[in-house]
Amino acid sequence: MKCLLLVLGVALLCGTRAVDIPRAVDIPRTVAELDLEKVAGTWHTVGMASSDLELLETPDAPLRVYIKEVRPTPDGNLEVLLSKQEDGKCVEKKILAEKTQDPARFRIDALYQGQVFMLDAKDSSFLILCVESQAVPEQQLTCQALARTQQGDPEVMGKFKMALETLPVTMRIFLDLTQGKERCHV
Repeated sequence: MKCLLLVLGVALLCGTRAVDIPRAVDIPRTVAELDLEKVAGTWHTVGMASSDLELLETPDAPLRVYIKEVRPTPDGNLEVLLSKQEDGKCVEKKILAEKTQDPARFRIDALYQGQVFMLDAKDSSFLILCVESQAVPEQQLTCQALARTQQGDPEVMGKFKMALETLPVTMRIFLDLTQGKERCHV
């Protein structure tokens, strides 16, 4: 369970200092702009990227998770349903991302305590989420592009790649999952 929370970032993630999100990226900054009810529902992971190869490199890597559904809770948190490969099988997990002062950031408790933040969003069609951990000495980050359909949209992948370029760390691994070959289904 601890590893799964780390995985969100899914989601997803890492550093002793917080990632400074560039202002050039259009990030919802108020609760009114970030309508959690609109981001609720079914999602498909169509892209993954990480600054650390170990977080995504193999099918059972810690942060190689596939987000299936996002559900806002009555108190403003997010419940995330995802699947992950463990011991050669696909398992379903549920994690809770707790709201923070910043409506685009959520805190997760896991072995690697960290934060999930929305790097870009169009609640009706795509989300770009990143996870950073505060338990390791060097800054590491994992991000995911989510779409409402498994095939995604070339525009979503383009926005994902552009958003990754604005981050203060180099993304060393990039997985394009728009063809659906790597899905983990429960």
